Order: sequence, then C-alpha cells, then structure tokens
Amino acid sequence: MEYFDYFSYDKVTTGSELEEEHFEGVTSLVEHPTQMKAPTDPLKPSFLPVYLTKKERKKLRRQNRRETWKEKQEKIRLGLEPPPEPKVRVSNLMRALGTQAVQDPTKIEAHVREQMAKRQKAHEAANAARKLTVEQRREKKIKKLKEDTSLGVHVTVYRVYNLTNPAKKFKVEINAKQLYMSGCVVLYRNVNVVVVEGGARQQKKFKRLMMNRIKWNEEHSTKDGTDKGEKIENRCVLIWEGTVKHRSFGDMKFKVCPTESFARDHFKKHGVEHYWDLAYSSSILDTAEDN
Repeated sequence: MEYFDYFSYDKVTTGSELEEEHFEGVTSLVEHPTQMKAPTDPLKPSFLPVYLTKKERKKLRRQNRRETWKEKQEKIRLGLEPPPEPKVRVSNLMRALGTQAVQDPTKIEAHVREQMAKRQKAHEAANAARKLTVEQRREKKIKKLKEDTSLGVHVTVYRVYNLTNPAKKFKVEINAKQLYMSGCVVLYRNVNVVVVEGGARQQKKFKRLMMNRIKWNEEHSTKDGTDKGEKIENRCVLIWEGTVKHRSFGDMKFKVCPTESFARDHFKKHGVEHYWDLAYSSSILDTAEDN
C-alpha cells in the first residue's frame, strides 16, 4: 500500500515530492505513429475515366469533323491543296452535270462509274491500312485477357468430389490456360482440389465455369472415394477465395496423389499447405454431416 500511496494523484497535484526522473520522456506533445502505405496501394494515383453520353459523343464527333473541314477549306483557299472533284453518282448525275450529261450521256456515265470505283477502292485501301495483322490481333486478345497482378494475386480454391471424367478435366485445364491463369489440380479420392491464381476478371470467368457451366451432377461420387462406397451426388464446392502477394504455382498442372500426406507435401513444396488443410478438413466435415 505504501508503494501505491507514493504514486497517488494527491502527490502529483499537491507537491513536488516526486523527483523529475519519474517524468523523464513525458511531455505535453502527442506522438503519432508514422503513416505507412499498404502494400496493395498503387504507385501512381488512378483516376476514374469519364464516360460521355451518346449525345455528347455525337456532338464531339460533329465538332471535330467541322474543324477538319474548315482546315481543309482554308488550305484549298490558299492554294496548298487542289479542290476535290465533285462527288457524282448515277442518282445525282443530271443534277450535278446538267447540260454535259445531255450532250454525251454514255461518256459521262462511264466517267461517273470510274469515279465511283476509284472512291470505293480508296475506301477499301484505307480500311486495309487500319486493319490489324494476325500478330497484332493476337497481342490485343492477350492484353485483354491478362491482368496486372503486381499489387496482389487473386486466389480461389475449389474442391470437386469426382474429377475422373477426362472431358471435365480438359475443360478445367484449357480454360485456365486460355485465361492465362496459374495453379494446380491435386487428385485424391473425393478430395480433388483445384487452385487457380490470376486477376479479378479472370477469377470471375473461371468461377462461372466451375460453379455453373460444368454440370458436375451428371456423374456420381462416393463418400470414401472407393468404388464400393455409398454413392452421393458429385458437386464442386468453393473452399476459399482471397488475395495473396505473389503467385505460388506456374502453369496449370495435374498431380495424382495416392495418400493424404503425399498431397499435403505437394502443397508444402509451394508454401501453401494450408490450402490442402482447409479442403481436407471441409471434406471430413461434409462426410460427418452426411452420416
């Protein structure tokens, strides 16, 4: 009690019995910790793009075309460019040429058709010049599918009861490759774990494949994963989805594991053995609920 009496509030308020060493480092200032940036924050500030309405886009296009036309007219007036030929068609031939069309209609019609063919050829040449090559189209498609994962990788873990059908295995593998996603598939009895890594849009497409597009219930599985076990409906279960800092796997590959420890060691080599622990424990709980 004497110790606490010595450091009571009465001593602080009334007198100077406490020595200064007891208040060393105590000031009237408030110390705030240094604000740290989150590792997922972008290095450069990102701004939301401003989307124009259809009416605004048409107005902007009309103004740009007007400015281009004025610039061309100014060059023609100064003599920098020759004036364009009149755009004559068969439908407006009489209105555009008048007496010339009456004097020699066959010659005028041939001349008009030649102009029309020339304009058509110039139009097709301009389209061909803007057309992307095969390599450019491939790069454009790849750029559209690939996502920047430098700030974080989205990971999703699925568990499928029965993954012996080669057609369904092919769909899982080829879709992951087409979406440029990484991951692995571990095959072990009725605990077939599918791990995929990629961006948010890639995960959205792959999740739709696993949960909706593939009809898992067309085949049956067993509770214990053996041929003689009790039949149950095959299905795909979403175990976990989240974000990690780096990728743990390369291209999508299949791994057949005869035992549970062998499967866990495979995940442990990549430092993500908790994926297997989560999937395996959920399978045990599902089996217990069915029983």
